[in-house]
Amino acid sequence: MKNTLKYALAGAAAGAVNGMFGAGGGMVLVPLFLRWVRLDGRRALATAVAVILPLSAISAAVFWFRAGLDIRGALPYLLGGLIGGFIGGRVFKKVPPALMHRLLGLFILCGGIRSILC
Repeated sequence: MKNTLKYALAGAAAGAVNGMFGAGGGMVLVPLFLRWVRLDGRRALATAVAVILPLSAISAAVFWFRAGLDIRGALPYLLGGLIGGFIGGRVFKKVPPALMHRLLGLFILCGGIRSILC
């Protein structure tokens, strides 16, 4: 029961971050999957993607009904995102986990600095 509560809280934190900022739930989940669930690096990243998909769908639905979404404006990004997601998924097994963690950390750091400065 203790682990179930812990996992539910982790999911709630990821959902809240994803819902508030439109992204970022994986930044919450990956470290928790590594520490609490003891998943290896690749499995933690892949599992976070699997969890973020429905969280993102729910967040998009809430934004759609509350604030409106510009679906037409999003379509070019969606197409590029689908292509990038496919390529990233194919390359995933070829990149060493330590490098993936560093790259993720670098993206998070760059995004954080940009958010603070802009």
